[in-house]
Amino acid sequence: MTVEINIPPVFQAMVKGVHRIDVNGGTVGECLNEMAAKYPQLKAKLFNKRGKLPHGISIYINGENAFPKPLSKPVRPGDKIYISHIVLGG
Repeated sequence: MTVEINIPPVFQAMVKGVHRIDVNGGTVGECLNEMAAKYPQLKAKLFNKRGKLPHGISIYINGENAFPKPLSKPVRPGDKIYISHIVLGG
C-alpha cells in the first residue's frame, strides 16, 4: 500500500532536496523504515539506539497526531505521514 511521507525541511538536504516520498507499509514504523532504507543517512535522525523515535520528533497521520505509540499506528493507502522536527536545546 502506498503512503506518502512529507519530509521536513531540516532533513531535505540528506535526501537531495526531496520534499516527499512514497513508501509501502502497514504501520508508520514500516513506512519510516522503508524511507530509511532508501536514505540511510536519515536512520540516525528518525530512530534512537532502541529503535524508537528520538525526542523532538513527532509524527502526524493526515494531520492528526500519532501519539502515544506512533510507530505502531496503522496506515492505509493514500495516507500522508508528516514528520515534525522540533529543535531542542537551551
